[in-house]
Amino acid sequence: MANSGDMLRLARQKKGFTQKLACEMLEVPAAHLSRIENGAAEPDEDLLAKAAVAYDVPRKFFDISAPVYGPAVSVHPMPRAKASITARDLDRVTAELNVRAMQLRKFLEAVDLDIPRNVPKLDVDRYGSPEKVASILRAHWKVPTGPIRNLTRLLEAAGCMIASSNFGGASVSGMTFQVPGLPPLVLINSDHPADRMRFTLAHELGHIVMHRFPSDSMEKEANRFASAFLIPAQDLKSSIAGRRVTLELLASLKPEWKLSMQAILFAARTHGIVTENQFRYLMSQISARNWRIHEPPELDFPREEPSVLRSIIRAHVDELGFSLDDLLAMVPMHQHEFEQYYGKVGLPVDGSRPKLRIVQ
Repeated sequence: MANSGDMLRLARQKKGFTQKLACEMLEVPAAHLSRIENGAAEPDEDLLAKAAVAYDVPRKFFDISAPVYGPAVSVHPMPRAKASITARDLDRVTAELNVRAMQLRKFLEAVDLDIPRNVPKLDVDRYGSPEKVASILRAHWKVPTGPIRNLTRLLEAAGCMIASSNFGGASVSGMTFQVPGLPPLVLINSDHPADRMRFTLAHELGHIVMHRFPSDSMEKEANRFASAFLIPAQDLKSSIAGRRVTLELLASLKPEWKLSMQAILFAARTHGIVTENQFRYLMSQISARNWRIHEPPELDFPREEPSVLRSIIRAHVDELGFSLDDLLAMVPMHQHEFEQYYGKVGLPVDGSRPKLRIVQ
């Protein structure tokens, strides 16, 4: 279980502060802060009060007693050659995931989720390929042929907790945190367009389904799973049948499949719909138009909005009579961060979510 030293470290890392900077802000020697964060010494009230101000958390944040976990099995980096995840970035997002997991555990104490589906574990080595795993999962969940209308809703109905984060500016597209006693917690980069968010979510689903331990091939396997799950080979062939693959065709398919033009083109190459030469030519045309990172905005479609976490919070307000101050004390966190994570308490939520039952 976490002690005050663990929580001091999480609060510092979540802000992206180095230990050196923290020592200057808290006016303590580096060796002393290191001993506190490692559990070899206890902080006094003066230090905790200073830390609450420096790290922008309530004083009671340091009293949280909950397990602290290491980094997620995978960190899905942005699809750019120069994108890299530094050790500080990894500490920062891992700290955020730990804090969110602690909060989720508190939120779930008073509600019981009625989950209509489950997320099976399908080892990729046993089933032969990520594409086969994707096909089995679509069949298991009885997903109709063609585009998946709302991937977020599909995963939430299987018990996944989905939220967004800017990851403190780190080059991360998505992360999944799986810890004992909690459903999978998936964070998606809030700064990304809707098509990339959907592909990242499918990528993270691939990790949840296929990977228990890290491997050198897991990121490529998750990408292959995501492509096959979102746009199966036969469906794509039927969608393109008899038509020449051009930028105009890819643009017309984007809002239909809710995937980037490039993701559709990659799938077309994988399934033999276009040759390698055709693929390279079309990618060069995409690059020439500066569409590699930002595709034409007129092709954008609305983002999928998670609803289950907000529904759980609404249940505390509507069924249990919690006020905003009660929620902030339970977590604990400041209002501006609460609204950054979960939105404003007064906002309505849609009805497409797992059913909630209040635990008496």
